[in-house]
Order: sequence, then structure tokens, then C-alpha cells
Amino acid sequence: MARRREVRYAWNGDVALAYEVFGAGPVDLVYLQGYTSHVDLNWESPYLARFLRGLGERARVIHTDRRGWGCSDRFSPGDVAPLEVQVDDLVAVMDAAGSERAVVFTSNDTCLAGALFATTYPERTAGLVLVDPMFAYHRDTEDARRVWAETLARVRREWGTPAYFGEFWHDVREQEDWYARWGRASVAPGALVAEVEAFGAVDVRDVLPSIHAPTLLVGSSGEVVNDPIMTESNAYARAAQAVISGSRLIEPTKDGGAAWHHWYARGPAILAAVGELVASIREEQASFDRVLATVLFTDIVDSTATAAVMGDARWRKMIDEHDRMAKGLVTRYRGEFVDSTGDGLLATFDGPARAIRCAQAIIEAARPLGVEIRAGLHTGEVERAEHGIAGVGVHIGARVGAMAGAGEVWVSSTVKDLTAGSGLAFEDRGEHELKGVPDRWHLYQVARS
Repeated sequence: MARRREVRYAWNGDVALAYEVFGAGPVDLVYLQGYTSHVDLNWESPYLARFLRGLGERARVIHTDRRGWGCSDRFSPGDVAPLEVQVDDLVAVMDAAGSERAVVFTSNDTCLAGALFATTYPERTAGLVLVDPMFAYHRDTEDARRVWAETLARVRREWGTPAYFGEFWHDVREQEDWYARWGRASVAPGALVAEVEAFGAVDVRDVLPSIHAPTLLVGSSGEVVNDPIMTESNAYARAAQAVISGSRLIEPTKDGGAAWHHWYARGPAILAAVGELVASIREEQASFDRVLATVLFTDIVDSTATAAVMGDARWRKMIDEHDRMAKGLVTRYRGEFVDSTGDGLLATFDGPARAIRCAQAIIEAARPLGVEIRAGLHTGEVERAEHGIAGVGVHIGARVGAMAGAGEVWVSSTVKDLTAGSGLAFEDRGEHELKGVPDRWHLYQVARS
């Protein structure tokens, strides 16, 4: 039987992230509960506690509250961490818990971070569980905006009261008091509204084909009455199975409205499937050479003409200074310098916002050298080769950079979508054909501050 451990804190910079470790299974499993979570109060529900103990019988569980929720640090309602920071937080928690590689179990809104973690850190992802996934808030239609506006208005009016949650509790009315306390302790309504609004434009569906970890998708065999958001998550789960190679989809029966959360009626079926996933991972020896990365290309504008004006000796000295400066800035922004291209660089980052800010810093730092820089970025799948990186994602990054003008940073739509909530602004530059790359690509220029 799993035994609770004390709650500890992992640190990502100045932010404390609450976690506890329990269970003694053969692999590690990070449990990042979506929608509502509190590492202490989670145990006060007999249903949720039973589910957690079931996980502990199958794995060594690292149970954590994400930034801004439960026992983890929170700031003002407007301080919503970008998605890549939530991924960094998972790394910090795993490091603090001594876990090199784990199954990442996420649900509802935390599936955004779970999917991005699996593609950014495949070497640390032993498996992935995505329950009732919300891969996008889908706010690009009038109907979607109306549904979310109504939902957020209700959060403002009723969050933390039995009135807000009551429609989901048909046969477990004894849980109403706990649920209201649990909701209030997990997140305040202003912070919840701010997070939903910040992530309204986030859509990770384009990165799902890059997930190569053994993946369990969980939906349900029926719809939740009067809940179009949960109905949409069922559709996301089914669509994801078609694009995540080798994934498995289960749709356990929901027994009444109380089964809205995965640990109620669906709990035993999910635990059984997680057990099967853990068993298969123990036997699996596959390794992955392909990862999701943000590729940054920079180059000097009109380099040939500039070199002719400077002369060989002065040009060579300037290039050396440029390379030292660029390598230093890539390191500062936690990127990996891959190669010098003669009049520019190729680098990769595990966070697109850091990559953009690095490109902006390189542009500014190059001006005293007497040259103008342009930059292009794309987030996609790359193959780590012996002498660098390869793949279509690399070619797309290079082609995007070629579209930029002096002092400009251009990005693909994937980069734009993944940086929602980071404070970066973009200007639409329309659709373009990229030489040697199929289809037309929607590109954006990073707005100058």
C-alpha cells in the first residue's frame, strides 16, 4: 500500500513548487493534476485518495501542484506563466525528486504542458498519460468565445461554492463541502480567469505528431451533460490518437455526473491502463533521436557587400567578435549553439520565447559592430545528428529567416502560438511559400518594443 511522504518544495528560480513522493513502483510517474489540485487536500477525498494510492501501487509517484495552484507559489492574478515555463517547472520538480525519466500524467488543462514536455524532453519522458485533454482553448470562433465568456463569468460569481460544482455531484453529495474547500484552496477565481484568458490562443495540436513516448489517451464513453468544454476534450482525445504514433485510447464508462473527474467511476479502468503502460515501459529499450526544438537562424544582411567594404582583415575580426558575442547570448538564454554559418549562426532552444529574446539581443549587440542582423525561428521536430541537427524543421527555420529584413525577427505560426502569455507581440506577415518546403506557411514578425 502506498504511503504518503511529506510535502517538499522544488525551486525554479524564485518560484517554489510543492511536491511529494510516494509509492514504490518500478518507474517514476509525475502526477500533474489538471483543473484543480492541492497536494494536501487531494488526500481528503476518499475517491481521489484511493486513486492516488492506486498510482502508488504501480509507480513511484511524484505528485505536484503546478505554479499558481494548490501549495505552489502564486503571485498576482495577472502573473500567468507561459507554457514553456510550466515545462521548466516540471523539469525542476523531477530534478528535486531525483527523477531522470518518468511517465508524465496530466489531465484537462495540464495536458498542454504534458504534450510540450514530451516533445521537448523525450529523453526524460518514459511515457505520457493525457486524460480529458484540452490541447486548445479553441477561442477562434464566436461560439467558443461565447462559451468561455459564460464560463468565466460564472467563475467570477460562484467559484468555490457548492452552486458552481453541484451539477457534477449527483451521487456523491457528501463530497460537496470538501469540493468547495478544495476549489478555493487550489486557486482563487481571479487567478483562474487570468490563466484561461492568457491561454486562450494556445494550441499545441501541431506538436502532437512529434510525441514518440508510449502514450495513453483517456476520454469517456459519454458526454457530460451541459458541459461543451468536456465534450470538446473527448473529441481532442480521439483526434490525438490518429496523430500520436502508437498511442492507445480508452473511453471508460461514466457513471453519472460524479464521474466528471477521472478518479471517480473511470478510476479503476484508468489505473489498469496505467499499470499496463508502466509494464510495457519496463520492457521497452527504444531511444529517440528526434526532439521538438525551436530553431534560430541569424545572418548578416548584405554580408557580401559589407565584407567588400570592410576588407578581409577587418571582416574576419568582426566575424570573430560576432561569433563570440552570439555564442555568449545563446548561452545566456539557455540555448545550444549548433554551428556558425559564416555570417550568422544556427542555435536551438527548448523554449521559443527565450529564442526570440535571444534573437533580439543578438540584433542589438551586432549594431556596434557595424552590421545589421536578421533572424528567423521555427518550432518543429529536428533530428540530432553527429555533427549538428537535421530535418525539415531546420529547413523551415532557415527559410523563415530569409524572409526577414534588417533588424527583424520573423517566426512561424507555431512559434507564435506557443509563446502566448509571454508578453511578446506579433505582426501578421501573411502566408508565404518557402523554397523547398511543402505547403504555404503563415509567418509573423515580432513587434519591436
